[in-house]
Amino acid sequence: MRGPIDENRRRAEQKENNMRWRSGRRSTNIEDRRGTGGAPRGLLGGGIGTIVLILAALYFGIDPAPLLEGMQSANVSASSSGSQPTQEELRQDPLADMISVVVADTEDVWKEIFAAQGRRYKEPSLVLFSGATRSACGMGQAAMGPFYCPADQNAYIDLSFYDDMRTRYRAPGDFAQAYVIAHEIGHHVQNLLGISGEVHRMKQRVGKAEANQLSVRLELQADCFAGVWANRADRARNILEAGDVDEALNAASAIGDDRLQKQSRGTVVPESFTHGTSAQRQRWFRTGLQSGNPDSCDTFSARTL
Repeated sequence: MRGPIDENRRRAEQKENNMRWRSGRRSTNIEDRRGTGGAPRGLLGGGIGTIVLILAALYFGIDPAPLLEGMQSANVSASSSGSQPTQEELRQDPLADMISVVVADTEDVWKEIFAAQGRRYKEPSLVLFSGATRSACGMGQAAMGPFYCPADQNAYIDLSFYDDMRTRYRAPGDFAQAYVIAHEIGHHVQNLLGISGEVHRMKQRVGKAEANQLSVRLELQADCFAGVWANRADRARNILEAGDVDEALNAASAIGDDRLQKQSRGTVVPESFTHGTSAQRQRWFRTGLQSGNPDSCDTFSARTL
C-alpha cells in the first residue's frame, strides 16, 4: 500500500517544471560568484606560479610570506564577490532565471507583509556559487547545502544541490527548488524580526538537547514562512499548477531529520534533530500555505510540532 509520502513523490516525479514563473519579474538581488575561483587557494592550489614566486624570493633573499599573504588576500576577494547577472545572461541560464523570479516574489510578498505591520523589509541578496565561497559566517561549501548568513544578510546556494535533490533525495521539480529558496528567505525574515538573535541567545543558556529543540522550532518556522510565501505569491500571480504543492511537500519530507538519519546511520536519534522530522516539516509548510499569515507560524508557542 502506498503511503502519503510515496504518493507525493510519485506525483512529483510525474510532473516537471510546470510552475508558472516565466512571466514574473526578475530580482536585482542576485550575485553570481560561479567561476570566480571558489575558496582561496593555498600553496598547492596556487600552482606553478606560486612555486616560482617562492623560489625567486628565496634566491634574492626576500621573505616570501608577505607576497603569499598578498596573493591569498587577492584570492579571498575574488571568491567573496561576484556580479549581478544581466537579463540576457539569466535567459541563457534557466535555473538561475527561475531562482531570480522566486527571489523577486519573496521580495514582493514580504515587503507587503512588513508594510502592513508598519515595518520596512530589507531585501537580502542570493549568492550563487560553485564549490565554496566566503561569507560573513565563514566558508560556505556545497556539501553544507543552501544556507543563510545573518551576519551579511545573504542567502547562499550551490546549484548542484538541486541535482542532489533530484537524484539523492528523489525530490525533483521546480516548485521543490523554489521551496528551498523560500525557506532560506524565511530565515532572513526571522533575522529581521529579531527571532534568530533571540534564539541564539537562548541556546547559549541551555544544554545541547534543548538547544537542538530551539533549532528545530526555528527551522520549522522558516518552513512555515515558505508556505506563507507560496500562498501570497499564488494569490498575486497564480503561480501554482497541479502537483506543485506535492513537490514542496515531497522535498520537505526528503530532508526531514528522521529520514536523513535513517538513510545515513540506519537509526534515528530524536534528541539530535536540528531541523524537524519529515512530518513536522510538511505540517508547518502546509500551515503557512493554507493561512498565508505569518502569525500562524509561531512554532515557539506550539505545544505540538
